Amino acid sequence: MNLTAFSSPVFIKHGSYLVQEIVDLAIAIEFLEEWPEDRRNLIHATALRACYQAHDGRKPMGIARYAFVGFAKRAGILEDSGAVMPWIAASNSGGGQVQV
Repeated sequence: MNLTAFSSPVFIKHGSYLVQEIVDLAIAIEFLEEWPEDRRNLIHATALRACYQAHDGRKPMGIARYAFVGFAKRAGILEDSGAVMPWIAASNSGGGQVQV
């Protein structure tokens, strides 16, 4: 069990057509660390701090996820999970398994 996993994934828009799935603290922290410096603000700093504190065990995972979602909403990059989930659901065409 991944102790740093979010209770549910957060989907982030990249441009017009690409969506990234953020599933745990490591990916969230990496995303926040790579966010352009000229676009950082107090909400970004708060989300990053909450993620680091959750990583260190000083805050619950739910707080880190909530802060990350708040950052994504404010930045205008949060994607509705209902719009994304049908695209990533397993298909009936083999489920990615290779038959030997």
